[in-house]
Amino acid sequence: MSLTNTDKALFDAAEAVRAKAYAPYSGFHVGAAILADDGKIYAGCNVENAAYPVGNCAEPSAIAAMLAGGGKRIRRIYVTGPGTTPVTPCGGCRQRIREFADLDVEVISHGVDGTPLVMTLGELLPHSFGPEFLGK
Repeated sequence: MSLTNTDKALFDAAEAVRAKAYAPYSGFHVGAAILADDGKIYAGCNVENAAYPVGNCAEPSAIAAMLAGGGKRIRRIYVTGPGTTPVTPCGGCRQRIREFADLDVEVISHGVDGTPLVMTLGELLPHSFGPEFLGK
């Protein structure tokens, strides 16, 4: 895969924030960077908690940063993590991304010691339920 300048900027942002992840329990640090509809890049990392259900994945952290910064829609998202296997968003995060992205938005998943995987959100979350089903 040949990375565009935008992809390189997203990768750099995801890696910078991944270094700040709080993952004392799993040791699995994840970063996510979003290119939003306002042209800005927003990043987030995973934040674990001793009470596991109240932790936060990197993707919703980046979505929250996007919304707080004024962005409304995801145009592209890059997720980084350790190892060689692409670190894809979990099921819950795929649904969270779906709320703010069209099905043709590309999600780049990257275990930083391996090769990035590029898939559309529609490929990652087929037959999904989205805001349009609720008349939004």
